[in-house]
Amino acid sequence: MYIPFFRLSCDFRRAGLLSPLASIGAREVGGVGRGRDYLAVLKETWKQHTSQLYGVQPMPTHACCLSPDLIRKEVEYLKMDFNWRMKEVLVSSMLSAYYVAFVPVWFVKSTQYVDKRWSCELFILVSVSTSIILMRHLLPPRYCDLLHKAAAHLGCWQKVDPSLCSNVLQHTWTEEYMWPQGVLVKHNKNVYKAMGHCNVAVPSDVSHYRFYFFFNQPLRILNILVILEGAMIFYQLYSLICSEKWHQTISLALILFSNYYAFFKLLRDRIVLGKAYSYS
Repeated sequence: MYIPFFRLSCDFRRAGLLSPLASIGAREVGGVGRGRDYLAVLKETWKQHTSQLYGVQPMPTHACCLSPDLIRKEVEYLKMDFNWRMKEVLVSSMLSAYYVAFVPVWFVKSTQYVDKRWSCELFILVSVSTSIILMRHLLPPRYCDLLHKAAAHLGCWQKVDPSLCSNVLQHTWTEEYMWPQGVLVKHNKNVYKAMGHCNVAVPSDVSHYRFYFFFNQPLRILNILVILEGAMIFYQLYSLICSEKWHQTISLALILFSNYYAFFKLLRDRIVLGKAYSYS
């Protein structure tokens, strides 16, 4: 199974890929030495490009600060990083499925029969399986815990009916304060109730609400991945039992082996982290 890892944005100046090439003209060496230096620069540039292209994205860090503005900026950065990882998963899984399911069809002669239903099914199986494997790689437990801590500091607001809380004290929301749980605030002519233990999110910002909803529970992502992987394994076992052609059996068996390993790793992380969070 071909699983490419792409960097959707690459800053060549930051990666230092152009600096070796820019210094070639300043060297006063002979023809042979200049050729060797050029080859050495090409090798070094290729190594840096490969490490930038296929290297692991550095893990963001979390700072437990009490500044509401810094917390919101950290959440914005984590949202961008999470969206980048999801784009990485989507593009890589689709490209892997394209190479596995659709590229071989182009090399089939017109006189040969092509099972289009099996090609589409294989495309879906490979894309979903690759997506789960990549999500487990790009969203490790440490990263999920980081998102959970940021969501706990961000908090969440729930919109309430003003007529139901007219007799309750309502504050005017300001971005400089960290609001406690249960307090009512006014923002953009609406009334909101604080749902988190500490709340610095913008009440009318839907992205803050989504961030808190997805990452408030530290095991939510792992639970989703375990359920998806388990459903994929059951479906592939059913397809393996019903398959009558040898190439379908081999393809399903190979995909199943990779899914077994991914399911084992996900289930192990889920059990260990579940016990760890139960004691905290």
